[in-house]
Amino acid sequence: GQLCTVLFVLALRGPLWLPALLYGLWLLADRDTPRRGGRPCAWVRAWPVWRHFRDYFPVSLIRTTPLDPGRNYIFGFHPHGVLAAGAFGNFCTEATGFGDLSPGLRPHLLTLPCWFRLPLFREYAMAGGLVSSEPSSLEYLLSQPGGGEVAVIALGGPPESLEAQPGALRLQLLNRTGFVRIALKFGTPVVPVFSFGENELFLQVPNPPGSRLRRLQGRLQRILGVALPLFHARGVFQYSFGLLPFRRPINTVVGAPLELPQIPNPSPDQIQLWHRRYRERLEELFEQHKSEFGVPPESHLSFV
Repeated sequence: GQLCTVLFVLALRGPLWLPALLYGLWLLADRDTPRRGGRPCAWVRAWPVWRHFRDYFPVSLIRTTPLDPGRNYIFGFHPHGVLAAGAFGNFCTEATGFGDLSPGLRPHLLTLPCWFRLPLFREYAMAGGLVSSEPSSLEYLLSQPGGGEVAVIALGGPPESLEAQPGALRLQLLNRTGFVRIALKFGTPVVPVFSFGENELFLQVPNPPGSRLRRLQGRLQRILGVALPLFHARGVFQYSFGLLPFRRPINTVVGAPLELPQIPNPSPDQIQLWHRRYRERLEELFEQHKSEFGVPPESHLSFV
């Protein structure tokens, strides 16, 4: 904070090129912060604009089990959706009352490292609680003594955004086991989170697996590191075509923690065992609450 103040004062007193130079030096000095818990700011998280964001859909957060603020947690967020609106509204702002529902816990939403290479945007992102999704970033949070750190991971990642169609319940999870390995390393509980309505916010150009469009999107995702879903929804006026999300309720349900043993060097079999148990917990959470939020009884999760 003191270094930032000094740089700001020098920028005001110097020539026009000096602010860019000083900010470049700041980026160099601050390059590890996105992997070291970020720089969350209670003031940014409490901006009144987030209440309008919440009420637009609306977004709600449902806690099913009290969590111990003396421990660290991994929240597995599903589904990713096109833009992970539920993850942002619930865990990067206080609009839905995360701090009141889980006092003593500090949520950090993990996102792609590329966003922290954008000048100025990175400062805003970290202020809301966003941190890098690199393994070292997750390990840093889980290693903090005293507890209270919550690493929120949209486990399907960018590829799952390509599955985000209304009614879709296909989750990219079978090959995503890294979070279990790290959770076992620290003995960290993993909490399943399902966001009902996340996939109802946009329509996508049809891109079934194996289609020419999906293959192109897959190639671009591997090159750029981000997925590029071709989506549309409503315009500024209610019935016009545009990119504003549809006004559909998002109900994010936080389940009970799955307790994992501490195994510093888990074997592949141990990782698969606890990954399967996590999937079972996630399915139980979904089946228990789906009727409350209008999901047909014949609809079930599938994993790929």
